[in-house]
Order: sequence, then C-alpha cells, then structure tokens
Amino acid sequence: MSGTTTAAAALRRRAAGAGANRWVVLVVLCVSLLLVAVDATVLHVAVPAVTEDLRPGGIELLWIVDVYPLVCASLLILFGTLGDRVGRRRILLLGYALFGVASGLAALADSAQVLIVARALLGVGGAMIMPATLSILRQVFPDRRERALAIGVWSAVAAVGAAVGPLLGGFLLEHFWWGSVFLVNIPLMLVSLPVGRLLLPESKGERDGPWDVVGALMAAAGLFGVVLGVKRLGSGESVGSLATVLPLVVGAALLIAFVRRQRRRTHPLVDLRMFARPAFSTSVGCIVLAMLALVGLELIAAQYLQLVLGLSPLETGLRLLPLTFAAMAAGLAGARMLRRFGPRRMVCAGFCLTAFAVVLLTALGRTDQCALMVSGFVLLGFGLETTLFGAYESMLSEAPPEQAGGAAAIGETSYQLGAGIGIALLGTVMNAAYTPGLSGVPGVPDEASSAAGHSLGEAYEVAAQLGGAAGLALRHAARDAFVHGLHVTLLVSAGLLLLGAAMALRLPRGMQCEAGPVEVPAPREPTESRVSV
Repeated sequence: MSGTTTAAAALRRRAAGAGANRWVVLVVLCVSLLLVAVDATVLHVAVPAVTEDLRPGGIELLWIVDVYPLVCASLLILFGTLGDRVGRRRILLLGYALFGVASGLAALADSAQVLIVARALLGVGGAMIMPATLSILRQVFPDRRERALAIGVWSAVAAVGAAVGPLLGGFLLEHFWWGSVFLVNIPLMLVSLPVGRLLLPESKGERDGPWDVVGALMAAAGLFGVVLGVKRLGSGESVGSLATVLPLVVGAALLIAFVRRQRRRTHPLVDLRMFARPAFSTSVGCIVLAMLALVGLELIAAQYLQLVLGLSPLETGLRLLPLTFAAMAAGLAGARMLRRFGPRRMVCAGFCLTAFAVVLLTALGRTDQCALMVSGFVLLGFGLETTLFGAYESMLSEAPPEQAGGAAAIGETSYQLGAGIGIALLGTVMNAAYTPGLSGVPGVPDEASSAAGHSLGEAYEVAAQLGGAAGLALRHAARDAFVHGLHVTLLVSAGLLLLGAAMALRLPRGMQCEAGPVEVPAPREPTESRVSV
C-alpha cells in the first residue's frame, strides 16, 4: 500500500514539474520566434546605408532584400517534415547555429554577393526555426485549452517582432554601422543554443517508412519558383515578362507533380488527407486571405504616411505601433475568446472587424487625421490577429500530432504565399487606380506623366525636375491620384476580407478539447532512419 502511495506521489510530482517546464519551453520558443521575426524586417531601414557602403546594382539590391523571405518560404515544408522524421529539437538547434553563423557573415560582408549569400543562409536557418517552434508547441501542449493560450502568446510575440525590427534597426544605425543589425543576433543565439538543448524536449512523429528526399526537393523548388514569380509581380514586373512567367509556370508544375507524388506514396512526405478535413483546409485558406489583405495594405500605408503626409520613417513606425499593440492584445485574449465563441464565430468576427476597419480608413485624405488613423489601425490589428489566431489554432489542433511539423510548415508557407500574393495583387490594383489620374495634367509633357505614373516617389522626382507651375500641378495631381488609389485598394481589401468571413463559416462551431497527458515528451531512443530517393 505504501509503495503504491509513494509511486502515486512521485507521479504527481513529475506531472507538476512537467506543467512548470512546458511554460519555460514556451518562453524559449517565443525567443526563437522573436529573433526570426525581427530579422525579417530589421534590414528595411538599413537599405540606404547598405547601398551607400556596398554599392550593389539594382538586381543585387533586390536580392539582398528578397532572398531571405524567398529561401525561407521555399524550405519550410522541407525542414518541417524533416523535423517530424529526425527530431524537431534537433532541427531547431541546427537552425540556431546556422542563424548565428549567417548573422556573423552578413555583419562582416564586404560585397553585395557575400551579403546575398549570408541572407540566403539566414533564410535556411529561419526555415529550420519557424515550423519547429510551432510543432514543438503542439507537442508540449496536448490540452487544447492550454495550447490556445500558448499560441496566443506565440502570435503576440510574432507581432512584437515585426514591429520591433524597424525600430531596432533605426536605433542601431544611429549609433553603429549597418552590420550591427545582424551582429545583434549572435549573442542571443549563443544563449539560445545551450538553453534550448537543456530545456527543450525532443519529439518525433510516429512515422514509418523513408523520408521522401525527391518530394522534399520538388516542394522546395516549386515553392521557390512560385514565390519568386509572385515577388516579381509585386515589384511591378510585367505579367507577360519571361522572367516572371517562367518561374511561376515551372514552380506550379513542380508543385502539381509534388501533390501527385504524395498521393501515390505509401508513406507521403505530407499527408494530403489533412486537406480533406474542412477545419484544416479552411484554416489554411483563411491565413492566405488574411495575409493577402494585410501586407499590401502595410506597404501602401507606409507610402501614404511618408509621401502624402510627409512623416519621417521613425514617425511612420510610431504611427503603426497601435496596430502592433492591438495585435498583441488580441493574441493574449485569443484563448479566452476561442473558448467562449468557438473557431467559427471568432475567425468570422475577426474578418468582419478587419473589413470594417479597412472601410473606416477610406475616410483618410490629403490631411493628417491622427485620431481616425489610430482608431482604424487599432481595429485592424485586433481584428486581423483574432483571425490569424483562430485559424492557426484550428489548423494545428486538426492536424495529427505526428504531422505537427508538416502542418506548421503548411501554415507558415500559407502565411508567406498570402503575403507575396497580397503585395502583387494590391500593388496591381493600386497602380491601376493611380496611373490614370496623371494623364492630361496641364503643362506636363506626356513623357513626364508616363514616368510619374510608376510610383508616387517617382512622380515627386519628376515634379522636382520640371519645377514651376507644371511641377507643382504634377505633385498635387500625383498626391490626389495616390489617395484615390488608396481608397480603391482599401475597398478591394475589404471585399477579400468579407470573402474570408464567408469561408470561415466552414470552421467548427465549438472548441472541442481533447483529453491528453500534460507531461513534456521524454526524449526518444535513437532509431535507425532510412532516406529514400
């Protein structure tokens, strides 16, 4: 009897310890995510300094900025599924190490080519880290109610990272050289590696059969082509350009072949049957639509604040902070809202609130309306984070635990694709609404009007060259045309968000919480793994 009592007491102590440890694990995972999120945006403010120092060409500068998200998005599925196979903690720690090495290489780069290679390696490290954080979180929090709270904290940290990046970069550039925006990663990674090795549990999917190397490479190459083509469209390249069409077509063909290969295999890299579950496929679609509407708006909003209202980059970043704070609040309150309202009403309401905020912002004009702007940004941040939180939580909860890495990679890939498509689509809408407003400006030659139609920044340059009454007329016409294009783009975004609200009606009405153990998974015994081509 006493032996049984002692064993029960020991079991309770282990359970209590596991309960404490999993929240420590969440802290470690959030620090990992914060580093990746900051690095995705920290370079934006350093581009002028990099250009002045390294003198990159136009194509090289484009690759310096774009190669990180491009490589990261392409490799998410590869490393997410590899983590399911060989161990998620192992992939995460390798990502830490590579991220630190690549940061040092980027900080000390003495040419554009070296910086491009370093940024590509940072993308590889980011692709290792991002799906691993979500899949470990899925494993460590088997209880859905606790997992919802953990995802809320995780998503709030992601919002903080995206906002902190430009502010941190601006601070470092005021006191140090541009390489410091990368060098700051190294001490953080030196701390994360031993702490992660000590505290993070190892976990693998219960999967039989070999890892599909060919399928992983097909997915990576296909995503690379699609994301590259979408980014080229977003940068203003012609739809008929061979450099745009070729990667899109080749990438789409490889992804179709990848899907067909996965359906034929006994042990697929990604179990596509997950998409047959309405909650999973709908959640992925909601993530794409939410990001599609948001990212293009963020870029256009930044141009509006700086070029129309004349705010400095620091003032622009401060104006966007209410959006970030609202997103943080939604992430932290998300678990309670999900329990009370369920995924369907939560995601649908988030889309509707975001659409209302977007329509409210159509009242913005050529003058600074600070109160209206802050109100719109607060509603936008809260509504969008509510949507993304509900979609991510539903997607992860619907995926089998052994597919956690693959599911997390699909979610992150959807996020990246939605962002890229949003820049291309809303940028095209903006240009279509903006350009006609510059035709027939009194005193402005047709060649000048055509050049000014490329962007508001270029219109200001042309107006400065013209000078006099013609330059002033062109400047006013360009500003009015941009505000008109902003309103049209906002209305298109509102339509996309309402489409997302209708899509969210396919999500489950209630939050079904499965019973499960709360212990942190113990490290598995090493097993022989086979790799098949």
